[in-house]
Amino acid sequence: MTAAQLAAAGIVLRKAGAATLGDTLVLNGILRANQETLVQVTPRFPGIVRQIHKRIGDSARKDEVLARIESNQSLTSYELKAPIDGTVIDRQVSLGEYASEQKPAFVIADLSTVWVDFSVYRQDIRRVRVGDRLVIDLDDGGAPVEAEISYLSPVGSAETQSALARAVVSNADGRLRPGLFVRGRVMLSGRRAAVTVTRSALQTFENRTVVFVREGGRLEARPVTTGERDDAHVEILDGLAAGETYAADNSFVVKAEIGKSEAEHSH
Repeated sequence: MTAAQLAAAGIVLRKAGAATLGDTLVLNGILRANQETLVQVTPRFPGIVRQIHKRIGDSARKDEVLARIESNQSLTSYELKAPIDGTVIDRQVSLGEYASEQKPAFVIADLSTVWVDFSVYRQDIRRVRVGDRLVIDLDDGGAPVEAEISYLSPVGSAETQSALARAVVSNADGRLRPGLFVRGRVMLSGRRAAVTVTRSALQTFENRTVVFVREGGRLEARPVTTGERDDAHVEILDGLAAGETYAADNSFVVKAEIGKSEAEHSH
């Protein structure tokens, strides 16, 4: 095929060369309120709940009144106030009920950041590092969220036989809702491969894996032995040298052209 034919067919020629093969690890996770920005609001004195001003899901400003409680001792009522700006994520009191100083009446969380807690199975624990980049799929139709692993638990869980990896993720738009399951793809540190081609370069031709390599003015089907691969590249262990030019994108068009010319020759 001439240069003009190659261009018209959208065939892109590249040189085989070294690349870092990235490895991806898929983890299951759950969104949780950031426990470091979460406050339990407990009555100062035991008493009867006379008024409730906030429900679960309501936002509260610092010093805003959450409830009024009538103290058992003085029979005067006092205000239970929010200690931080946040969202009420739990409420353990009802109107007319006895509220104890032993038990939190409200839990308020600042949800401007949330924790994403992932389970890492034992065979993968040594592969994951603090600082590894992470892409989180929320399955809500929106774009994935990028983050990085900020914490790896030094102890494992007996129930799940896995360790915890955590990302702290900004949640300014409120899209990340604690309690929902998510999937994360960790970009593991990659390995350098001396000779690689794009994944789209590989074709099956006469029951062999081939790359179409430029020899002189022609593209020849060259059988290759492949090694590791990632989303973009495939390692070539044998059959191709670094610096050789090959058909990278739309290489299937070359395969079709060879098939056509062979059919014409056989007539």
